[in-house]
Formats: sequence, C-alpha cells, structure tokens
Amino acid sequence: MGSRILFITGTDTGVGKTVLTSLLTRHLRERGVAVAALKPICSGGRADARALHSSLDGALTIDEINPWHFRAPLAPLLAARREHRRVDLANVLAHVRSVQRRFDVVLVEGAGGLLSSLGEDFNARDLIIALRAVPIIVCPNRLGVVNHVLLTVEALPRVIARRAPVVLMSPRRPDLASRTNPQLLAGILGPERVHEFPWLSAAGASGQALANIRVRHVLEALPAG
Repeated sequence: MGSRILFITGTDTGVGKTVLTSLLTRHLRERGVAVAALKPICSGGRADARALHSSLDGALTIDEINPWHFRAPLAPLLAARREHRRVDLANVLAHVRSVQRRFDVVLVEGAGGLLSSLGEDFNARDLIIALRAVPIIVCPNRLGVVNHVLLTVEALPRVIARRAPVVLMSPRRPDLASRTNPQLLAGILGPERVHEFPWLSAAGASGQALANIRVRHVLEALPAG
C-alpha cells in the first residue's frame, strides 16, 4: 500500500476503534508490512494504548504510541485543561509524520467521535485532513447507527468521505436492528463500503477467522494510493 496513513475514527467513544486498530495491525504485521499503530491522545487511562502496544510486539514504545495522556475521563481537551496542559495540532502532526518515516503504513486511532475536541481548536477531522489520511469509520451495530454513520460521513470533506469504509461492530446478542442495519447502509453507501464484524469477546476460532476475513475486505476496499 506504500507509505500511507489510515485514520480509525468512530461515531462515538467506546465503539470498537481499538479492537479494529489492533486487528488491522496484527493482520498487516503477519503479512510482512511495516506497520505502526498510534493513539496520539487519550484521556481516562491508557488501556487503548496498551492494547496497541501489545499488537505491535514492541515495534514502538507506549510513549511513542501515546505521547499525550490525561487522567480525567473527559474529552481530551477538557482533561488536558484540568492538568494545565495543552495539545496543539502542529505537535501531533509532527509526531505522526516522524513515525511515518519509519513505517510503510501508520494506523492512527482517534479518541471519541469524529468531532470530539482532541486539543486546542482541533478534532479528528482536522487531523485526517492535515495528514491526508484515509478514514475508516467504526460504529456499534445497534438501533440508531444509520443516522450516526451518515452524520459522520456528512461531516467529512466529500472527496475523503466518498470511499471511507464503514465497520459495524456486532453486539453479543444481535437484534432486528443489528440484523438489518448492514443492508440498509449498503444500499445508501454502496455494498463495498460496509463491513460487519462479529462479536469477538468470546467468538472462538471461527469468529476470529471471520474477523480476519473482514479485515482483509476493509483493506481491499480502501482507495489506492
């Protein structure tokens, strides 16, 4: 895929961005791709960064993966202000680009939803645009997700949004909404853009195998470049 940046964003917090980023990381590493996974900014703990660190098998330190972290479980902007600290867009961009020079692919995981405030006067959309990254939109497959996905797509610049894959993370117990959302979204966005992932916490070998197939499909759906 050449040297490129994929940005894993979401419709909200806690929707499965870290799960997907870890799956993508392991999939690419197993195929010999030099891949980095970053969670530049987080608040309320570093569990997501530790998960990415594990998936990288030591390719980056925890502080390289996650340079800016704050204690309060708030939007990073507010959490940083509580500690009398600030995160500037220029510094985040410089860090990601410095890592990019060492890897073929850089996965950047956002914090919260696309428009959540990450630092002083910027959000994930600003990072995607500045980095010329390819966004991947992660969302929970539940009632209401169609509206959330379409709002997220609408918030992205059209040239970026038109090929962005959408990843639906299935619930433990599928219901009528989760069974019908993929088809509805595929009819609106195109079937090649919508990918449904199984519930993975206790999915076993068959569920993991299906997830690996879905990861490949997501990567194949990305625009060339």
